[in-house]
Amino acid sequence: MTVIESRTSTTRNRNQQLPTTSGTESARSWTAACTVDALVPGRGVAVLLSGGTQVALFALPDARVFAVGNIDPFGRAAVMSRGLVGDRSGEPTVASPLLKQVFSLLDGRCLDVSDISLGSFETKISGGVIFVRGAST
Repeated sequence: MTVIESRTSTTRNRNQQLPTTSGTESARSWTAACTVDALVPGRGVAVLLSGGTQVALFALPDARVFAVGNIDPFGRAAVMSRGLVGDRSGEPTVASPLLKQVFSLLDGRCLDVSDISLGSFETKISGGVIFVRGAST
């Protein structure tokens, strides 16, 4: 599932111009990704933020929600949302579907190669909708 921020509003007229924002401003804004019910625990979805940043969004069986970068830094493909969710010593993880490196869902760091990271993104749930903040943390 990919959500494009400009498509989240059903009332926008096709001829209406999108609001202009600077890169920094759009990076700090929240993007409505999907409803909580749309996520299957243990599986990911891809979210496209304004500015083109791709995020992999995951819900765990205990209802926690995490967002990390969707681009696999080793295979250079947008596939992390299709990764295998698990844990390593109690830390929630996702394994790349390409070369199987394991990344922490807490902060996006690679647990197999210490200087590589996916980056992580803030999430919040409001009114049954999951929002992702554009800036990587």
